Amino acid sequence: MPKTSNIPKKRTRKSRGNRKGFSTGANAAAAARAATQGLVTGKIPEVVDCLLPEKNLVQFKVVSAELSTHDAHVELIKDAGDDPDVTHNAIIVADVKLLQGKANQFTLKGGVGVGIVTQKGLGLEVGEPAINPMPRKYIEENVRIAATDLLKKHGLQVTISVPDGERLATRTLNARLGILGGISILGTTGIVHPWSTAAFRASVIQGIEVTANQGHDTVVLTTGGRTEKFTMHELPNLPQSCFVQMGDFLSYALDTVITNNIKNVVIGGMVGKLTKIAQGETMTHAGRNPVNMELVASLAKEAGAPDEVVEAIKQAETARFGSEQMKQLGLQMPFYNALAKRVITTLTERYPQQFNLRILICDFEGNKITEAQSTL
Repeated sequence: MPKTSNIPKKRTRKSRGNRKGFSTGANAAAAARAATQGLVTGKIPEVVDCLLPEKNLVQFKVVSAELSTHDAHVELIKDAGDDPDVTHNAIIVADVKLLQGKANQFTLKGGVGVGIVTQKGLGLEVGEPAINPMPRKYIEENVRIAATDLLKKHGLQVTISVPDGERLATRTLNARLGILGGISILGTTGIVHPWSTAAFRASVIQGIEVTANQGHDTVVLTTGGRTEKFTMHELPNLPQSCFVQMGDFLSYALDTVITNNIKNVVIGGMVGKLTKIAQGETMTHAGRNPVNMELVASLAKEAGAPDEVVEAIKQAETARFGSEQMKQLGLQMPFYNALAKRVITTLTERYPQQFNLRILICDFEGNKITEAQSTL
């Protein structure tokens, strides 16, 4: 079985590299395995193997360890590879305690910096640590591998901690999901693919699942904090759990809406992202396909712009330029109305008869401009 390593390589700049990294779940499993191995052998290894869900064996470097007769403490440093993950270089800790006489018992707890679940709908019980189901499974699997015959007589209690987790959690969507006090321990495969922003994508999906599991029939998808604030002002009667910042992950968000049978979708945005949606982009990141300025120009023409302005918009680089030109002409309302209707057309053609759709458009100061709506 081939082995790879999580031993960090120096990153000189945050560029688009191709080096894979490892999730918080993988690091937690490796730390727990190293600590367990220490209790069994009397020595915590400097490098420990960890078996991940796809049966690949990865080596992790132990950076700090303590061992006594009944307790072992191991620290690892998470390496996210070339993925821009907020937990890159975070310390992941496993404390393993021997439960004497409790044969075959395995208990998993969350310590400092691991969030606590406070809302239903996350696939975890309220009051439990935010350690997702798959990491729970392979943390236990690795502990049992390392424990060998120890579990025939005794049990083991594993506590996963992230000392800086509470601060790191402020840079995630955990609070919105009802996970308080720290980060989540994540990782379906244990491997983080470079620049996949997998954690954010997973939080978008999870946020929509929470909305559905709480019995709401409406989800409000926004592209960021400013548009979310705008939609919350426009829709004050909806609970906070109905609002999900989807970022650039439109297709993942709408696929999750359909899977969870949510019938009402509101999308709040500004001209740039909405133009990308109107042109059929399923990923709206600025670094991917550029805005189709031919489309922006056609919307301007539809709104009544003269030919010279239409041509100038075609040659421009941003949709914002188009909206500014239309504002100068006093044609911003027809322009935005045409954009909103085009978004409706594009998405209803892609997802026919799947959900009611409402588009809310705001300006760059977060003020409402217009809206459009479709129904099943």
